[in-house]
Amino acid sequence: MSTLNVRASQFAASIDWQENLATIGPIIDQAEVDGVDLLVLPEGVMARFIDQKERIRELAQPLDGPFVTGAAALTEGKQVTVVVGIHERSATERPFNTLVVLRGGRVIEVYRKLHLYDAFNALESDNVTAAEDIPPLVEVNGFQVGLMTCYDVRFPELARILTLNGADVLVLPAAWVKGPLKEHHWRTLVTARALDNTAYLVASGECGEANIGQSLIVDPLGVALAQGTEAPGSITATLTRDRLDDARRRLPVLQNYRFNVEATPRALTVVPAS
Repeated sequence: MSTLNVRASQFAASIDWQENLATIGPIIDQAEVDGVDLLVLPEGVMARFIDQKERIRELAQPLDGPFVTGAAALTEGKQVTVVVGIHERSATERPFNTLVVLRGGRVIEVYRKLHLYDAFNALESDNVTAAEDIPPLVEVNGFQVGLMTCYDVRFPELARILTLNGADVLVLPAAWVKGPLKEHHWRTLVTARALDNTAYLVASGECGEANIGQSLIVDPLGVALAQGTEAPGSITATLTRDRLDDARRRLPVLQNYRFNVEATPRALTVVPAS
């Protein structure tokens, strides 16, 4: 039976990239020891900015900068595939919010966030550039893994495109901000995207002063396999091809859908803060 051992690990990142790199080292080492195939870390944990969001611009690094280079080195000689979020320098003063996928000491794939968090009185687009490319799929132990980031989960079209492109598993690094109803939104949306697409979903939520944590692993029929708390820690689950195939046989939404989803980016609409 084909299986994939997945883990979502959460912690509270600091503004210091070196401190955050030191934090993820033991997490990666332990995942390798435990036989984890896919480790998902939160969004943007190269450096966290609770206030002074504009500092994202000055502290962003290129893909060949010291944080990504150091994180990649932590995977050298290991089997585990690691997904981690950074802020990546762009051609403009506003960096990308980027996921890097690491394996065997190198970057094997990159996804730059499409949907910026311009909601709930926040304007991510003030300091981050929205990308336009559909996320890639990454093969891990025979499973196709699609990449999304945080606010992306509110847009079901992206998860559906990834699934139609062949994704068996969706991953969602996040820094889900605390607020009224936000924990309910998180659980509902993560579960819905798994169930919408009869796909596994592995969501890693940063914890700490500003964010809820509560990492979540959901199966293709919307069943929560593991859930984190508000504290640092890891959750782990074994995903099986049999469960995926059975879910898609019993609930054939990927055959029954009537409307195509076109991957044609539209202009970013900025919602004024209020």
